[in-house]
Amino acid sequence: MNIKSLLVVSFLLVHSLAWAQTVVLPYQPGVTTEGVTYYLPKTRLNILVQASCTTQYPGELHSYASRFLRLTDVTNKKQIKWNIDKITVIPQGIPDTTKVFSIPLKKATIAPLVSLSSDGLILSINTAAEEEHMPDMSPQESHKSNQLNSKDYLSQEILYAGSVAKMAELTANEIYELRESRTALSKGESDNLPKDGEQLKLMIQQLSLQEEALLQLFKGYQEDMNKTFHLSFLPEKNIKKDILFRFSDQSGVVSVNDLSGEPIYIDITDCKTLPSEVFDGKKKKTEEQAVRYNITSEVSVKIYSRNKVYCELTTPLPQFGRTEVLSNELFNKRQSTQVLFNQQTGTLKKITDESIDK
Repeated sequence: MNIKSLLVVSFLLVHSLAWAQTVVLPYQPGVTTEGVTYYLPKTRLNILVQASCTTQYPGELHSYASRFLRLTDVTNKKQIKWNIDKITVIPQGIPDTTKVFSIPLKKATIAPLVSLSSDGLILSINTAAEEEHMPDMSPQESHKSNQLNSKDYLSQEILYAGSVAKMAELTANEIYELRESRTALSKGESDNLPKDGEQLKLMIQQLSLQEEALLQLFKGYQEDMNKTFHLSFLPEKNIKKDILFRFSDQSGVVSVNDLSGEPIYIDITDCKTLPSEVFDGKKKKTEEQAVRYNITSEVSVKIYSRNKVYCELTTPLPQFGRTEVLSNELFNKRQSTQVLFNQQTGTLKKITDESIDK
């Protein structure tokens, strides 16, 4: 079992101490006695921006594309275009340093097994629990280019042309000849027509490859890149049209202060789903020493630009909720209570009560 931190507190107790209550105290550095210290989480939003970039490079002979090949839509300089393809939000529980508690290692405890995550979040009591690991969110990047080595297909006559204009003219003539040869093969009119259909197909493909390589000298070539940007956002209150990041069609994701990019906004709206708190005005000491857990409120998250919504979701966030206590009755006398906590929110996932025979 993959448990980053599994703390086992076991004691040989006399019968009179076997059913004592579990005591959980707010952690005080230098004051709290030695014990199992745990955090309740707050939820961070991991924002993955999947973007693509297309870069168009001009060909060496682009100035002659219209003159010799009648190509009009040809770039004469490097062109870059970034685009947002998708935005994904992945909630993650992280330790809330304002909610740290300790279960003292005392003979009076009947919570002998406490499972913690690698960063100290409570996972379970009296039962084992596996830590949930987040998916890999490291920056990802992939490249693809359609560039061909055009000079591999240039004849000696073209390479030794006396001027760029002459080189362009000869290259264009070569392209026309390749097209004529391919057409003749396709129609079965070539003097060198192969008998084998597969060989014919390969010959036509080779002629098309040579044509494309020479055409790139006029129209250029293209490189495509896909990249994932990872940002983090910790919601603490309702916000409206807060700038999450900026996106530039020349540079991709840029900082909030980089005005070269268009602002991408985030809205955080509490849906007010938190149950009403029942409080009689009295706070018992036993409750102050009980096991804590979170109660969350549903929160709406929206990420958008001026003219497009990229992501909308509703997720429970403990920052908009409150902390409650588990009744000490669950951990005394004839009860052996197993508790599982939600690692991302600190809420109760499952409680199992089992009676214990004396």
